[in-house]
Amino acid sequence: MRLLLVEDDDIVADAIARGLSAAGYPVHRVASAEAALAALADEEFALAIIDVGLPGADGLSLVRRLRGAGKGLPTLILTARCTLNDKVKALDLGADDFLSKPFEPAELAARCRALMRRSSGALHGVIKLNRMSVDLLGKRLRIDDEEIELTAREWLLLECLVRRTGQVVSKERVQQAVANPEHDISANAVEVHVSRLRAKLGDAAVIRSLRGLGYRLEEAKAS
Repeated sequence: MRLLLVEDDDIVADAIARGLSAAGYPVHRVASAEAALAALADEEFALAIIDVGLPGADGLSLVRRLRGAGKGLPTLILTARCTLNDKVKALDLGADDFLSKPFEPAELAARCRALMRRSSGALHGVIKLNRMSVDLLGKRLRIDDEEIELTAREWLLLECLVRRTGQVVSKERVQQAVANPEHDISANAVEVHVSRLRAKLGDAAVIRSLRGLGYRLEEAKAS
């Protein structure tokens, strides 16, 4: 399955396409959000790599339209802007990852592999991270051969983070994920749930708190 590249700069697009092709990923390139939507209507792609600075509707608007239409296509945002607000906005709109220009082709290929691996695991209902196995459909967590009991909110928190392993998830998104229609949840309460989930994961995975950004679930290093 091909990757969709949405990039209006011919030189940048050619370099990206050559790098990904060398890594074994065929690329279909378009130069605008409108052309991307047309391509997605005709073909399924494994991943979309989207530049923010597109003519007409920008890359973030494209992500918003994709998520609004219920499309779960993994998306990697490319941006020359690297402010905290830009990063948080991209993630809150539904982007799965972002990469600031300039970047090395090897890093782009690695991020694409990680996004597609997580997407494949989510589609099949089970995400495996070294010693940890998360059954999204059965709502079960296993570490090594032991099943770990989670509360309802701990499970919602884990699901929110594990679907975006290695990515920063904003505090607002986490707060929304663990809330319910009857009861909102405070930021302090979220911190409590994060702390309790950390304790249950032990050294099987790491939940990092990033000041001003949110949280990131990381795979534990294989021993």
